[in-house]
Amino acid sequence: MNGRVDDDRRALVDVRVGKTSVEELLTIVVWIDTAFNGCFVFPRQLIDQLGLRQEAAAEAILADGNQVTLESYICFLEWFGHLIPVQVIANDGNLPLMGTELLDNHVLTVNYRERRVSLD
Repeated sequence: MNGRVDDDRRALVDVRVGKTSVEELLTIVVWIDTAFNGCFVFPRQLIDQLGLRQEAAAEAILADGNQVTLESYICFLEWFGHLIPVQVIANDGNLPLMGTELLDNHVLTVNYRERRVSLD
């Protein structure tokens, strides 16, 4: 899987996700966030666009000490030739984030000089 480094130095890749394992998948750009150990964080607008169903909600304390309610959803991800269910956390951001849970057993290379990202 290949991606790019944008002008803000964010490592970006395209992934294909959907509401179910049988519906057409949507290609979205995600920002690889190595400080997040989950699968995905999606803006609420994208969750609504995909029509994802909420699975759970849990209280959490963020790194800055703020307490928040995290809403959890399930979507299907096309991942290295397989369609897998993954957890999505909702937020009010603008860009979907991909966390390190999906990077496990893979090699991530971010080449800032050439502005390329590869995930093998």
